[in-house]
Amino acid sequence: MDIIRIIIAIFIPPLAAFLTVGIGLHFWLNLLLTLFFFFPGMIHALWLVVKKK
Repeated sequence: MDIIRIIIAIFIPPLAAFLTVGIGLHFWLNLLLTLFFFFPGMIHALWLVVKKK
């Protein structure tokens, strides 16, 4: 399951953030990062997925 979340975090960062933490501060932050700058949104989503272990 974590491999799938990591792949989702690379291609659709807000979805990975939502699946990991739900709708909260980190989801909205990730959405903004992805809308303005895709790469930081991807890094943030990967961080959320890896940190959740």
